[in-house]
Amino acid sequence: MEKLVIIAGSGNYPRLLVEGAKKAGVPRVDVVAIAGSTWRATCKAADNVIPITIGTIADSIRKLGKMGYDGGILAGQVNPLSLFRGRFDREVTMWLKELPVKNAHTVFSKLIEKFDENGLEILPASLYMEDHLPGVGPLTNRGFTADEQSDIDHAVAVARDMGVHDVGQTVMVKRGMVLAVEAFEGTNKAIRRGGRLGGKGSVIFKAAREGHDMRFDIPVIGLKTLKAMKKAGATALGFQAGRQIVLDRDDVVDFANRNNIALVGIDSGLPPAPVRL
Repeated sequence: MEKLVIIAGSGNYPRLLVEGAKKAGVPRVDVVAIAGSTWRATCKAADNVIPITIGTIADSIRKLGKMGYDGGILAGQVNPLSLFRGRFDREVTMWLKELPVKNAHTVFSKLIEKFDENGLEILPASLYMEDHLPGVGPLTNRGFTADEQSDIDHAVAVARDMGVHDVGQTVMVKRGMVLAVEAFEGTNKAIRRGGRLGGKGSVIFKAAREGHDMRFDIPVIGLKTLKAMKKAGATALGFQAGRQIVLDRDDVVDFANRNNIALVGIDSGLPPAPVRL
């Protein structure tokens, strides 16, 4: 890998990816900065910045395909709903109309298809992120209690079944009752929704389904997730070891310990997310 481009949404993830690629020895790492989304810190970390808007997706894909990159990575938060509410040219509008089912998988798969058609290969979003992919076991001072483990086991089963239908990555359970399954609103809003229903004492499991396309929508938690859990009264979070990005890990673990929240990596039996080609 000599020349990499990161199509960057919001949050710290794209910046950490730029830093990880440079640490791994990639000589040039450019960033596509989406107006209103990409953080300034991500742009500062890059070798070159290419500004675009949501409304110029088709033209931007064609231009990127001609710039000689060895690969591209999609990273950071871009709300799929913006792809239905934005002002697009006729070409992108037609792409979206072609989708009989609209979810993160179908929307981003269509974008990746267009990148491929124009000569830019989209690579797994987990590349160069090995420092942020925890393994099996607790990250925090404590693991699950017996009651939390029971609810986590139930959440794991629900997440596995819902993953078949590409419905979210997050399941919230309390005393055997499913309070929330993540829909299009995202993890943190799903946690807040479940918290309003069940109050204190719930647990959360976050997972990538079997066969999940690691080129986009890889499961991520950060400090915002932990703050949403605290507000909702959730006491534990389980995640698939080697398949879950933890942003700002030291801050996340410190916050969890101070609020008696357990964070535990679980062996899913599925292959870990790739970190090298």
